[in-house]
Amino acid sequence: MDILLNDILQLSEIENTKVKFNVSNGVKDPIDIFKENREELLQWQFWNSSKRSYYEGQVTIGFVLIENYKWLLFDISRITKDLNKFNQVGYEYQTIREYEKYFGRIVIEFKENTRQVIRKAESVIDKCKVVQILESTFDDDLFPGYENVYLSWQDLKRVLHKNVWKTALENQKGVYLITDSSNGKMYVGSAYGTNMLHGRWSQYLNNGHGGNEGLKKLSFDHIKSNFYYSILDIYKSTIEDNIIIKRESWWKKVLGSKTFGYNEN
Repeated sequence: MDILLNDILQLSEIENTKVKFNVSNGVKDPIDIFKENREELLQWQFWNSSKRSYYEGQVTIGFVLIENYKWLLFDISRITKDLNKFNQVGYEYQTIREYEKYFGRIVIEFKENTRQVIRKAESVIDKCKVVQILESTFDDDLFPGYENVYLSWQDLKRVLHKNVWKTALENQKGVYLITDSSNGKMYVGSAYGTNMLHGRWSQYLNNGHGGNEGLKKLSFDHIKSNFYYSILDIYKSTIEDNIIIKRESWWKKVLGSKTFGYNEN
């Protein structure tokens, strides 16, 4: 027997409740915003376009799309004031605290067409099947394996200091690649100092260039918008540094990063 959303929430004001299914606007994906900046996601939830989304006193339920028909609950609030504003945040609201323990943890399956993203709860609540209640707040930023690392600067900022990433990178030496997506230029670097790959990549979060002369010529904004980070070779911490340096030189030659890229030595 299926467990439905309201079997858990026990909402008593279904007729006075609306559900918003937040989906990508073509520029940003709301599940990424959930992981990076939940205050911004609340702006999505309470945004008025050219039409009024809610009315004062209504309860609102917010979901973000994870993947095919799977949605993550992130907010349940009550509208406390209609600001009568359009094409911007249109409401003041108050979180209903009794439901906070479920935010970021309840995953439902809802298969109806969601082009109409705001729906009356009474029309959808019995179609929201609970498929998972997570032990902790949703986070799919698992370490994918060294050979599968490919991160934008923004992704790097989000995941680098998470425990699973830090553990994977701070005890490994390696040769890495930075690719500029705007022009295809590459930079090959190596990590064998303090905290190894984690320590080296942390420097790129701090200033973008990590002390590299070829990268210092670029603006930090350009780096944040266009740089991607991957790993070419990975080595145990006990490997001698000169082996890492030789491999770095080999990759520079193979990829032509001194002739056509950002390496200057």
